[in-house]
Amino acid sequence: MGEPREAGPPCLAIFDCDGVLVDSEPVSNRVLAEAASEAGAKISTEEAAEAFAGWHLDDIAAEIARRAGSELSANWVASFEARRAAEFAKGLDPIPGVGQALLRIRGAGIPICVASQASREKVDLVLSLSGLGEHFEPAARFSSRMVERGKPAPDLFLFVARSMQCAPARCVVVEDGILGARAAKQAGMGLLGFAPAGDGGLLAAEGATLFASMRDLPGLLGIG
Repeated sequence: MGEPREAGPPCLAIFDCDGVLVDSEPVSNRVLAEAASEAGAKISTEEAAEAFAGWHLDDIAAEIARRAGSELSANWVASFEARRAAEFAKGLDPIPGVGQALLRIRGAGIPICVASQASREKVDLVLSLSGLGEHFEPAARFSSRMVERGKPAPDLFLFVARSMQCAPARCVVVEDGILGARAAKQAGMGLLGFAPAGDGGLLAAEGATLFASMRDLPGLLGIG
């Protein structure tokens, strides 16, 4: 468990990617439901979203195999990723208002970075397709595959803090998922929970300060 976050403006804002920066989750969940059902584990898009939110893809594949009662093909993960990427390429939007929020945060001198459960390749892809890539230098893009344990362990966020040379207690994490919220809490970082549909009860239970619009994010970071 990290130390409690210090008061005052943060020295680093850490963003989850899918659902916080990029509106990629509806496409991901639809393609995942289709691929899982074809493998013998029939689930709906809604069930995929609820069951696998924030999971590492390898763990998702293992659970699908368990539900299907048989091993997945050796190239199932690669095939799913290619299929998902093809759907992303048809059009991928940033979360409404996030571009303007990032400009204000950067303009106030607060460094920003991405810390995602997904692979670095996926992070690069969705940032590029959504037009947000210009906000994040390559060195400010992090994946759970860079550490031993992904979210909800604190490893990724602590690695980010070390890499960006900011004490954990002076970092703020912007998350929409319970696994990321728990990771931020364990790392001793501030936590802002993005809940645009007003369904942030689980995030609030982890100590997150909830907000529903990216217009409000700069103010929550102390930017006037």
